Amino acid sequence: MTNNHVIDQADEVKVLLRDADKPLTAKVVGRDPEMDLALIKIDGKNDLPYLEFGDSGSLKVGEWVVAIGNPFGLQNTVTVGIVSAKGRIIGAGPFDNFIQTDASINPGNSGGPLLDLEGRVVGINTAIVASGQGIGFAIPSNMAKDIITQLRENKSVKRGWLGVTIQNIDENTAKALDMKDTKGALLTSVIPGDPADKAGLTTGDVITAVNGETVEDTNALLRKIAAIRPGEKAELTILRKGSPKKVSVSLGERDSKGMAQGEMQNGEDETASQAMLGLSLRPVTGQEAKALGLDKAEGLLVAGVAEGSAAEEAEVRPGDVILEINQSPVTTVDAFTKAVKEDGAKKGVVMLLIKRQGQSLFRTIPVTDGK
Repeated sequence: MTNNHVIDQADEVKVLLRDADKPLTAKVVGRDPEMDLALIKIDGKNDLPYLEFGDSGSLKVGEWVVAIGNPFGLQNTVTVGIVSAKGRIIGAGPFDNFIQTDASINPGNSGGPLLDLEGRVVGINTAIVASGQGIGFAIPSNMAKDIITQLRENKSVKRGWLGVTIQNIDENTAKALDMKDTKGALLTSVIPGDPADKAGLTTGDVITAVNGETVEDTNALLRKIAAIRPGEKAELTILRKGSPKKVSVSLGERDSKGMAQGEMQNGEDETASQAMLGLSLRPVTGQEAKALGLDKAEGLLVAGVAEGSAAEEAEVRPGDVILEINQSPVTTVDAFTKAVKEDGAKKGVVMLLIKRQGQSLFRTIPVTDGK
């Protein structure tokens, strides 16, 4: 087992064992670029020593660990340190959940083991912060075990797929959704015909648990769904307009390759809403709908955002289309104004479902005295 980036685009793979004079030829059994893992097999060798996996889930911050590798070509280098943190997200991939350690890790350590003091593999050394010192990252063994099993059996990895876009929940969003905390993943859109759509999930639902395990945020949801095989069922706990609900979803298969990637109407004046949250709004015309990524004329077009306003601070932009306010469809400026003054003032915040360049997202804006 090693990192995918170690063997990626290699014409041939050779492995030099400790105390060996010549490297041995190996072949790549399978690779998982999304997790940056690869499985290789040494030809003609069946009696090799091996290490056993440990339980990375039981690791505690402050626990001693040992890293082994070939930093800068210095073979069989052993360094020692502690677990500095767990669950680190560093932007390396969609399933980031790294163990951070201050055991010295350098170029050449990639793919080497991170061991506990019992000699069990609890991580696979993968990345460093080049500008720092004593900041290295390892893939947890509990994540790697299933990947290696799939690569050995199928030469590829199959992951579950819901078919939704999601975002994290901040305090204002939680308030707008009548939630007690910010745990969960908010659905900003549901892809028609995909598993979530077939199971009845809708935009604005909040997934709070998968198979009884709490979903802390979007990263946790991605990891939990990806860990379930396609075709298997996932039991989701959701919040819909403040009410808890159980939904069973038969998962599809994640496509990793596909992932790597007017006039006024109704007599309403756009200036009527300028005082509302700093937004200048008007209904979307039929001619504008297609250009704005809409199937039909719906919602309110943000014609302007006042500088320094609450809307600008919430990153609402001119050209956005507001489809819902506090999970209710909105098509007129009067309806928007009423929602802000009534429900918004009551909750102290409004949550807007926005369509931006074909993508759906939520933005929350604090409301003070209905303004």
